Amino acid sequence: MIDLLLEFFPYVKAFHVMAVISWMAGLFYLPRLFVYHAERGMDSAEPKASFVIMEDKLLRLIMKPAMIATWISGICLVLTPGIVDWTMIWPWTKAISVIAMTGFHHWCAAETRRLGDEVALSGKKYRLMNEIPTLLMVVIVASVIVKF
Repeated sequence: MIDLLLEFFPYVKAFHVMAVISWMAGLFYLPRLFVYHAERGMDSAEPKASFVIMEDKLLRLIMKPAMIATWISGICLVLTPGIVDWTMIWPWTKAISVIAMTGFHHWCAAETRRLGDEVALSGKKYRLMNEIPTLLMVVIVASVIVKF
């Protein structure tokens, strides 16, 4: 198994980066859809229906598979010998941030259901929440690149 992980490491790493990009794109865009939904889509049936469809498809067809692919490939990378030095701080900050990102993903899923039920936060609150994945991304990228 160890030989297999080492042999496929570059491919798994490339797949991991692609999955992360897809997941992050959804995490950046879905809260922006929430803003538009809360500010423009609550009063009229047609825009509301369109927002519900867009939010649901983004979450189910892009974000969820990308999150799962990110986690599976990330775990494979962590299990590859010699890749992660757990005595350093960076793998812990990355792991905590990825767990927080997953929590944010689940918050987005809950908000998608709430908006479908016509319960919304304000556009301003969704704008603030939209900054969370950006902050987490900064911590994750700095952790992996700088390796502090």
